[in-house]
Amino acid sequence: ALLEDSVATGVDGNQSDNSTANAGAAYVFTRSGAQGAPAWTQQAYLKASNTGVGDYFGVSVAVDGDTVVVGAYGESSVATGVGSNQSDNSASQAGAAYVFTRSGVAWTQQAYLKASNTGAEDYFGHGVAMDGDTVVVGAYGEDSAATGVGGNQADNSASRAGAAYVFTRSGATWSQQVYLKAANTGLFHTFGFSVAAAGDTVVVGARYEAGAAYGFTRSGGTWTQQAYLKAAHIGAGDNFGQSVAVSGDTVIVGSLYEDSAATGVNGVEDDNTMLDAGAVYGFTGVTPPALTEYLYLPLITVGPAGGARSAP
Repeated sequence: ALLEDSVATGVDGNQSDNSTANAGAAYVFTRSGAQGAPAWTQQAYLKASNTGVGDYFGVSVAVDGDTVVVGAYGESSVATGVGSNQSDNSASQAGAAYVFTRSGVAWTQQAYLKASNTGAEDYFGHGVAMDGDTVVVGAYGEDSAATGVGGNQADNSASRAGAAYVFTRSGATWSQQVYLKAANTGLFHTFGFSVAAAGDTVVVGARYEAGAAYGFTRSGGTWTQQAYLKAAHIGAGDNFGQSVAVSGDTVIVGSLYEDSAATGVNGVEDDNTMLDAGAVYGFTGVTPPALTEYLYLPLITVGPAGGARSAP
């Protein structure tokens, strides 16, 4: 609930003082009873440990077992890394993410996550994803001109190029494992607008203009970019990469403003008479040399030269 206004902090605080506009909140519900007739109850009311006006805590959430991650892309502290000082709000809309864990029915905040290169209007936390002890946080407004994995974070000459950050947990301790950038970093690409994680695979969306998505894989503690994903039928302003999801070897990418008039699966994708109708693309094979696009409207595969072709 990113527009929730209470001044409460932490878990199950006072909800009645609504003097902190757009601070945001998250709510945990649990299900009991038979599958056919479940009963849902609210278990916890989650707030940031440093609730502030316009933090938009709850803009993104991810859950895995007894752990919840909540993004607050409007949070303004200048802190960097994990568990740093939350009180210096001199980096407007830098963003943050918060990790909560459950023991029995009791929830507590376990970690406060910030970028290693916090900057104003980075929007860190706009997208969060989690799998096991790995959390990915996107910062689509981050400005560095770095490319690839672990590049130079100090050159802020690429406005809103975007970045993604991978954090890992050992016991109850979180640390940043890697800093991810697109291989083709560019102005306003908004890399990190969406993120997804499954095992040792991370997918990052960069929705600007036509849009793109990037697949990264981990071996040990080393990350490499394995795929650069584009729609088979590229269109300006389609915002391919608006949303991403990954499960095993399957990646799904949303294209919010794609214009095809096709319906269902395997339709005609080059009839752009339905403005901003939207589309979803599926890819399989999260290993080199590339992902294979198998679903849209129509079915597409990646040819031997890396270009897209219609499947038979």
